[in-house]
Amino acid sequence: MVTKKEAQKLKKKTYKTLKEKEMFLEELKSRMDPGEAEKIWKNAHKRLYRAYAEHGDLPKGVRMHTDSFIFPAAAIYLAMKEKDADLAFEVMKKKMAEKSQSMGSMLSKKCERVWFRKFFLALWGPISRHMFGESSGFCNVFYPKEKGGFRMDITACPYHKYLTELGCPEINILFCENDVYSYGNLPGLKFTRTKTIGAGDEICDFRMELTK
Repeated sequence: MVTKKEAQKLKKKTYKTLKEKEMFLEELKSRMDPGEAEKIWKNAHKRLYRAYAEHGDLPKGVRMHTDSFIFPAAAIYLAMKEKDADLAFEVMKKKMAEKSQSMGSMLSKKCERVWFRKFFLALWGPISRHMFGESSGFCNVFYPKEKGGFRMDITACPYHKYLTELGCPEINILFCENDVYSYGNLPGLKFTRTKTIGAGDEICDFRMELTK
């Protein structure tokens, strides 16, 4: 049971988060009656508010993923799915891919510089331990440091956990695909992943290595 003050805070948080995700609303409006799209968006607001209210005790590291990515994606997708399941998946896949491709393009330009490739690779260890470690809801196997490479396996993932809990495990794979769009075509670097929990495998295996 949330207090009136807490409810107001959650409403502001919900509004702010979905304001940043309005590319999904604009895509919906391009595919259907704008009035119907607005109704779906209001449904998404209700769903996201409820997800925040029901998971207010999550650790800070986990909330870094749930509050900005997992819960908003689930709320938007499930609100759309009530209207049209196929459309919902298409919209999520398109807009998430576009966002990640934009990130990939930005990184590609930076990785044209040899020094940045080495710098970027060196960051994977500390960033992965911070953002994708146990304090953030993941379970990992970090392999010994190797020259010109980084290896990590994820054996438990909060994206899989909470998307399944919320009833939309099928969009987990879209988050997995984000990595391919972001890191799959970087000059001088090779990103390899042969398995993902989102696709039904037991682990997500990550490898990034310098090629030149």
